[in-house]
Amino acid sequence: MTAILAGAGGKARAGSAAEAAGFGTGINNMENPVYAGARIPMFYCGDDAGAKKTAAQLASDIGFEPIDAGPLANARMLEPLAMLWGWLAFPGGMGREFAFQLLKR
Repeated sequence: MTAILAGAGGKARAGSAAEAAGFGTGINNMENPVYAGARIPMFYCGDDAGAKKTAAQLASDIGFEPIDAGPLANARMLEPLAMLWGWLAFPGGMGREFAFQLLKR
């Protein structure tokens, strides 16, 4: 599930609004994005700095760790991550109580 956030007027129309894409996870994680006391990542991307700032703030406000995934063209790389989550949750038998994590050394 991916949401497109529109800035500048609130409607996403080609060429008329600033967009940022993100929010590829299951509903259980949207309701509670904390595992073992740590916020799980929410990847977002966009070409407009203002829209990306809004997306990051929204992700943070609902409890995620916002991760900037670059330009809007990278939205096509976020969608397979959401598809993998869906496959693992249902056909893969893991259920909905899991999340991906980004670890840095």
